[in-house]
Amino acid sequence: MTFDAERVALELIVALRGPLERLEQRNRAHADQTRRAAASIAHNLSEGRRRAARDRTHFWRLSAGSAAELRTALAIASAWGWVPATELAPAHALLDRILAMTWRLVHPRRAAETGRA
Repeated sequence: MTFDAERVALELIVALRGPLERLEQRNRAHADQTRRAAASIAHNLSEGRRRAARDRTHFWRLSAGSAAELRTALAIASAWGWVPATELAPAHALLDRILAMTWRLVHPRRAAETGRA
């Protein structure tokens, strides 16, 4: 069985390959931190999937935190002019999906109550 959130996280990494190669040419440290944040999303989703109860939720919260970090890292790269915002648009769309998915994973009851499950 596939875990959709993990699959989307890997799609995000693929979408970031080109932009991060260009970012590396402009700011190696920022590119490294951005790569680590993207990888952390997938790592924590995967690890949380194999955990139980609060331990599981903890890893999914970490994944959401890494997604938020990645969103800011991409905004910084765009603000400095290192990578055009238009080039980051596909990654932002996937990132929005991941943030929605992690919210539902962390808040399953609230998601069900609001119809977001």
